[in-house]
Amino acid sequence: MLTEFHQKITNTHLERDALLYIRQSSLRQVFENQESTKRQYALRERAIALGWPSERIHVIDSDLGQSGAQSAGRDGFSHLVSEVAMGHVGIVLGLEVSRLARNNADWHRLLELSAMSSTLILDEDGVYDPTQFNDRLLLGLKGAMSEAELHVLKARLQGGIRNKAKRGELELPLPIGLVYQPDKTVVLDPDVQIQHSVRWLFETFRHTGSAMAVLKRFKNEGLEFPVRVRRGIGKGDMHWGSLNHSRILQILHNPRYAGAFVYGRTRTGRNAKMQPTPLKVAQENWQVLIPEAHAGYITWEEFGHNQLTLRRNAGGFGNGRRGSVPREGAGLLQGRILCGFCGARMRVRYQKVGGEMEPYYQCAEASVRHAGTLCQSVRGSHIDKAIEALLLELVATPALEAALAVQQEITNRISEADTLRQTRLERARYEAELSRRRFFAVDPSNRLVADTLEADWNEQLRQLDDLQQEQNRQRDADKNLLSEEARSAVLKLAKDFSCVWSDERTTSIERKRMVALLIEDVTLLKQVTIDIHVRFRGGQTQSLNVPCPVPIARIRKVSKTVVDALDELLDTHNDAQAAEQLNKLGHRNWKGEKFTGKRVSFVRSTYNLNSRYARLRDRGFINATEMSKHLGISQTTVYEWAGDGLLQREAWASGTKCLFATQPGMIIKKGCGGRGAKPPEVSTVPSSKQEIV
Repeated sequence: MLTEFHQKITNTHLERDALLYIRQSSLRQVFENQESTKRQYALRERAIALGWPSERIHVIDSDLGQSGAQSAGRDGFSHLVSEVAMGHVGIVLGLEVSRLARNNADWHRLLELSAMSSTLILDEDGVYDPTQFNDRLLLGLKGAMSEAELHVLKARLQGGIRNKAKRGELELPLPIGLVYQPDKTVVLDPDVQIQHSVRWLFETFRHTGSAMAVLKRFKNEGLEFPVRVRRGIGKGDMHWGSLNHSRILQILHNPRYAGAFVYGRTRTGRNAKMQPTPLKVAQENWQVLIPEAHAGYITWEEFGHNQLTLRRNAGGFGNGRRGSVPREGAGLLQGRILCGFCGARMRVRYQKVGGEMEPYYQCAEASVRHAGTLCQSVRGSHIDKAIEALLLELVATPALEAALAVQQEITNRISEADTLRQTRLERARYEAELSRRRFFAVDPSNRLVADTLEADWNEQLRQLDDLQQEQNRQRDADKNLLSEEARSAVLKLAKDFSCVWSDERTTSIERKRMVALLIEDVTLLKQVTIDIHVRFRGGQTQSLNVPCPVPIARIRKVSKTVVDALDELLDTHNDAQAAEQLNKLGHRNWKGEKFTGKRVSFVRSTYNLNSRYARLRDRGFINATEMSKHLGISQTTVYEWAGDGLLQREAWASGTKCLFATQPGMIIKKGCGGRGAKPPEVSTVPSSKQEIV
């Protein structure tokens, strides 16, 4: 055998380096299966025996704890392949083919490069030359068997896991609130505070229908939620902290809280970098589902209803997503409007009109998905008012019963929150008492330990005092909500549902929730008029018809009466005077505001009406400069004569802005045009033309 080895090993191989590749599949194997690691390192002595000097033998052990199923993430294997490709390696050593690779693609790539660079491969059984057909065939078979071995091992393990899961006996990590008994049965956590916290979460979601609303309620009440350490230091310990939105969604989506045993909710996929990543599996594709396998906090039917509610609340735009959770905005029918032309859900867009945000219901299905145009766009205020009138008409009778139910609901919620805070206070008392017992149990002379225990006791007492004060403050606030005055106010408002609906303290979100309790969806069809088809929760339908809203351009348009009156007034009045006369006649603009000179000027320019100045010029009036040249006098004299009544003038704007008339019946004698001259004598001639002499 050694002779055959030395026949394959030549001086060319010995002149190059020898690479010893060492790998274990997991860190657990590295720490527990140390004998395999020692056998791999022992191959170094074998390379020395074959003729390689120790300084040319390089050990690659950076892939310890890495799986050989793929080359991604194995920096040591990548370095080995690159060295072989460049012809720097004479022999590659590995205990088994499976140590180098358990993937045929990676293995055959290494064989191709080894054959091209005349690199030998050594395992525990012998030395192989990839340039020889028989050796290469044998190495290929070993690689295929290595990959098949990995598949068999995985199939054997997964088969046992699935078989145990089908019986519901597979022990999986349980979510908070559920624990295993010694006989491996699943029960509710014996800690009452943990039970109350989980039950309160599901109860709050049952009433609000929103994970974010649950988070806000926990935050407003100042409540904490338990979390168990899953790994690392303190594994299994329980801590209390604040909730977040993703944690609430995890709890709501977990079927174990409904008492169901589930296996196969996720599967392992590959991302763009070929790294393993968990992928969610649809419920109908779960491998194992055993309802009512153990105790739970909710029923299986409620779990299904919660999943439907969460899907409706999901963000984004999609077909069939109707009745989403109420959000901010004045649009009353947000999430419930359907297009009467294509049947898709209509979006809500807000536009500022008259200083307020006005909702518009738009069907953008064709525009978003097919680069088309909007099916229809309807102004929302008219639609919302029609729906409000319909609801006020239908809900006025049972309003009192609904108010009483709401009052009872408030009472129940306050009682549940107080119970949860009380359990938290009891736990704090227990922790303080435990710290006290620890302090008194220590030897007083051991001050190093006694001082620490005393500080811990004081800290627990401070926390207990803070919780007690918070409990008292919250109870005082709850008493105000349950006072007789508050109950009387609720009952008084319930007698008139319209007052409750129109009250300023009723937010738009609360109105949308009221609508969601009564209306399933509303279909709009905008033609000559707007057809509104309402479908209620019970299946009853009702149709309404409202006129199309008048375009804002038509609303802002000045009436013909005002334009005609202004045209007549401008013959004798300027803009400010015409505005004053219009106001006296009772005319107003489209906002109901009085006219001003600026507004009259805007209307005049919009409708191409000549101004007072233009009308006077058309009648032959001239300005002071032209009149001074015409009469041969200074402009000051023109104004003085106009003030004495010798020249006719007409004001065309406020102040001294005026025009002068050239009077055909007046003759001014020659030689009286100097500055400061006295008014000339005039004579009138019955002629159509006047000559100035």
